[in-house]
Amino acid sequence: MVAHSGLITVMQKAARKAAPKLRRDFGEVDALQVSRKGPADFVSAADRTAERTILEELRHARPDWGIVAEEGGSVEGDPSKPRWIVDPIDGTSNFLHSIPHFAISIAVEEPRPSGKGELVAGLVYQPLTDESFWAEKGRGAWLHDRRLRVSSRRDVSEALLATGAPFRGHGDFAEWQKIFNAVGPEIAGIRRFGSAALDLAWVAAGRFDGFWETDLQMWDVAAGELLVREAGGFVTDFRGGDQTRERKQWLAANDSLHPRLLKLVAAALR
Repeated sequence: MVAHSGLITVMQKAARKAAPKLRRDFGEVDALQVSRKGPADFVSAADRTAERTILEELRHARPDWGIVAEEGGSVEGDPSKPRWIVDPIDGTSNFLHSIPHFAISIAVEEPRPSGKGELVAGLVYQPLTDESFWAEKGRGAWLHDRRLRVSSRRDVSEALLATGAPFRGHGDFAEWQKIFNAVGPEIAGIRRFGSAALDLAWVAAGRFDGFWETDLQMWDVAAGELLVREAGGFVTDFRGGDQTRERKQWLAANDSLHPRLLKLVAAALR
């Protein structure tokens, strides 16, 4: 069995502690207390409870670290120390509709003199399947104790891509349509499953050959980005740069497919 750091142990413990309650609540949509957080953007009591459980574990292990969490916002920590990036349920809409495709996402970002932090650890945990995708910078990406590698496909026509479509109040429909129209005819298929964290984890695992999406938040993709990179893939913005968060653009694939997909996307947005 592969040995991972104490940091990954902390993350897995936090995710697994929150998981039983999520499993119990899953499918009991009518019993959930649901409130609106924005247009077509729902947050449930289960979401808040899971985040509270996760943060309690993380704070206990690293009390001086900062936190960026989807529901609770930012909590300042020692600026010289790393910070946690947490999404208690990535795929909340799936959860609320009893669709078994959602995940807990936890990442660690270390501060850098440039002011832009560096992702050094990430976990995407699927409570229903007990799949634990994790990565550490320089140590690879893993599913439990199995090393992950991105897909080895080289032919764009054989590629299966994941994406996230815009919805009410979020995203640019016109831009998404341009990319879809450019990429769709060239590839084997497109899937929209509703969890960016799992989409990226599945790219790292070679289940998907690539991924694109816009208008995401850091807690949606931080762990997934690191998983793809540590599995040998590339994650860039739509210009091929590293301004994914700044531009809110993500394109992920292996070393052969990425430049070809980038060319299609760039042409569509020109």
